[in-house]
Amino acid sequence: MSNPPGAPRRSAPAAPVSRRTRPAKAALSADALVSAALAILDADGLEAVTMRRVAQALDTGAASLYVYVANRDELLALVYDRVVGEIPLPAVGPVGAPVPHWRAELTTLIGDAVTVLGNRRGIASVALGDVPTGPNALALAETILGLLAGAGIDDLTRSLALDLINLYITAAATEQSAYAAKGEQGQTEESAVAGMNETFARLSATAYPHLVAMRPTLTEGSGDERDAWAIEVLLNGILTTPARRT
Repeated sequence: MSNPPGAPRRSAPAAPVSRRTRPAKAALSADALVSAALAILDADGLEAVTMRRVAQALDTGAASLYVYVANRDELLALVYDRVVGEIPLPAVGPVGAPVPHWRAELTTLIGDAVTVLGNRRGIASVALGDVPTGPNALALAETILGLLAGAGIDDLTRSLALDLINLYITAAATEQSAYAAKGEQGQTEESAVAGMNETFARLSATAYPHLVAMRPTLTEGSGDERDAWAIEVLLNGILTTPARRT
């Protein structure tokens, strides 16, 4: 019905307003779970990464996560592999190709792996007691084996060397994360060394004669210098200690 002459025109009915106040949820996927878990890891550390916490970050129920992962361990394995994918890998050739700079490249790779994993608040410890088999972990293993091909060692020694190098990376990165956590609480490398020196200075020469005699050198050298020495010892040992079949 039209308006009478001179009457104000009726406005069109307003469009219905949604009562939803929050944006639409992002679609769930294994990749979304890993991204949410990684954000929690970076913010609050490994222990904070729980299924409930990840579900809250994704605005869903914890039960819905089990469609994509079997449990927390599987989720952490995926997070670990995502982080391993951030390690820069040198190119390696096919089997039998020469590897002229294998030692320098492997030394750099080990250091980079420790740094990348150590910077992600304890994620390296996920590899303890397990053999990571995600695509990025396999790419790292493939690269290490490819570089070791240039060392001129037999296949069994190369295989065991892969295990040893991975163990070193995991242990060193886990320790780096632990030091970083203490740093967030105000402890510096200098204060840690000072504390150790105070402890060593109070030791009895009768009970601990070697520690007392070596006290001036026990805390000598920076962390970087000690890390470089450790990698050198590791590679020297691999080169000079062939594996033996029983």
